Amino acid sequence: MTFQARLEIALQLLEATGMWRSNYAPPVYRLLWRSRIPIPPPPFAGFAVNFLFQGTWFGTFWGALMWFLFWRHQSMPVTAAILAAGFGGAVFGGVIAAYWAYKARKLRLPAWSDLKPPSSVFD
Repeated sequence: MTFQARLEIALQLLEATGMWRSNYAPPVYRLLWRSRIPIPPPPFAGFAVNFLFQGTWFGTFWGALMWFLFWRHQSMPVTAAILAAGFGGAVFGGVIAAYWAYKARKLRLPAWSDLKPPSSVFD
């Protein structure tokens, strides 16, 4: 099954849970999907993927923002800024990955690899 077909099934399943679309298909994910980057929706991505993806983007953007707004004016060494941004990204990524792992268990969602199209049975 193609990624796009599996994604459509996952999005329909998540919509049926009553969760807000902005939670299970955030704008950055929709942009990645339009760019043909195959990343599963957060509830289906798994802990490691969510940890790496969420932690990386948060650490990068938060670190850059902090550098330009505060840290460079405080004469913070670049290595300390990189370590702080990495630590912030790791904490954020861990919290978000734990949230999505909890949410997937609570909603009893199948694994990404187990998503299959509904079978059509003709009577």
